[in-house]
Amino acid sequence: MREAEIRRLLAANLLCAVSIVLATAGPALFLDGFSVLGTHLTWLCVCSVSVATLNIILHLVLKPSQSPKRSSFAHKISRFLKCCIYFFMSCILFHAIIVLYGAPLIESVTETFLFAVLLSTFTTLQCLCLLGPNIQAWIRVFSKNGAMSIWESSLQITSVCSVLGAWFGAFPIPLDWDRPWQVWPISCSLGATFGYMAGLIIAPLWIHWNRKQLTYKSR
Repeated sequence: MREAEIRRLLAANLLCAVSIVLATAGPALFLDGFSVLGTHLTWLCVCSVSVATLNIILHLVLKPSQSPKRSSFAHKISRFLKCCIYFFMSCILFHAIIVLYGAPLIESVTETFLFAVLLSTFTTLQCLCLLGPNIQAWIRVFSKNGAMSIWESSLQITSVCSVLGAWFGAFPIPLDWDRPWQVWPISCSLGATFGYMAGLIIAPLWIHWNRKQLTYKSR
C-alpha cells in the first residue's frame, strides 16, 4: 500500500473537516446573529452545502475511483441525474427512519428533513462520489471485508461514525435538563457532525496503522 495514497486520503479528509469548521464560523462574519444553536436550520443548510461541494470537488480532482473506460457525455448526464435521484431518495429514506425512531411526524418537518439531508451528505453523497449510483457496489463496500481501496475503507468508517454520532446525539433530548441544545434536532445533528469529523480523522490513522494487514483484492 502506497504511503502517498494514504497521505492523499488524510489531506482530503482534513479538508472536509476544515469545511465544517468554516461552515460554522464563516457565516457569522456575514450574517448577523448566526450561530449553530440560534440559527440551527441555516447552519444545517450551510454545512450540508459546504461538505457536499467540497466532496464533489475532491472527487473530481483526486479521482479515487477513476474508470479506465471513457464514457460519453450522454452517459455522464444520465449518471448525474441518477445520483441526484438517489440522493433525494436517501433524504426521504433517512427522514422516514428518523420519524420511526421518534421524531415528530407533523411538527418540525423542516427540521427533520434538513437533518436527513445532513446525514445523506455525510453518507450517501460519499457513496455516490466514490461508487456512483450502483447499489450492488454499496452493498459490497459495507459488507465484511468488502472494501477494495483505502477510499472505500474510509467511506465505511466515516459513514458508520456519522450514523452512530446521530444516534448517540438523541440520548440527551428526553432528559429534563432544559438546555438550548436539546431542542430537536440540534443534539442529533451535532452528534452526526462530530461523528463524521471523528471518522475523517480515524479513517486514515486506522488505515496507516493496519496498512500491512490490509490487502485489497479486485473482485
